[in-house]
Amino acid sequence: MHTTALVLFSGGQDSTTCLALALSKYQRVETIAFDYRQRHRVELDARLVVLAEIRAKFPHWAEKLGQDHLLDLAVLGEVSDTSLTRDTAFKMEQSGLPNTFVPGRNLLFLTLAAALAYRRDLQVLVTGVCETDFSGYPDCRDDTMKAMQLALSLGMDKRFLIETPLMWIDKAATWALAHDLGDKSGVAGGGDALLDLIIEHTHTCYLGDRQHRHAWGYGCGECPACLLRARGYARFAAAPRV
Repeated sequence: MHTTALVLFSGGQDSTTCLALALSKYQRVETIAFDYRQRHRVELDARLVVLAEIRAKFPHWAEKLGQDHLLDLAVLGEVSDTSLTRDTAFKMEQSGLPNTFVPGRNLLFLTLAAALAYRRDLQVLVTGVCETDFSGYPDCRDDTMKAMQLALSLGMDKRFLIETPLMWIDKAATWALAHDLGDKSGVAGGGDALLDLIIEHTHTCYLGDRQHRHAWGYGCGECPACLLRARGYARFAAAPRV
């Protein structure tokens, strides 16, 4: 029986939903983020606000929410030539992948998260990767996660579980999942409260735009991350609530 988890928590919609899920399942939950000199480093500030809001508005979850960790991964920015680590326009590469793909990013994130989890005695690594509504990143695919789980477990001689709650659902379903988790949090009106928290405080925009407010939250409204989030919210908002 797994009782502890480490959530890879960027402060975006997906990782916040994953954090809510972990807090609903496990007795102790910690969070980890990475500063790789991303253009949208504003997410590192946003995530602290999200954590504070969760502690303030969801007392049952606050009791389980433990230490937060931030690791400096400047080296990843140094070896990457992408539109997330350089001031270049978004475009598709000849490989068929967008130039927002940072090679090795999730592999490195999971390796370091596992090393920290080993020291902190945390059993489950929770990450918001998805191959339903996504940009085609190979390090977000289910096969990659299964391979990483095996490699980390063998390499550290500790049986890790990599949990990917969003792997097979689209962004509309991710919004719906957050509402459902909030409803079951023990807070009156928790579903709407969690959605409001995600809209107001999480950050997804690749350009780091916190000036333009939309129905789905803040962002430029044009980068790939904003488009995915906006389309998912529109589908979610148009669907009947059960």
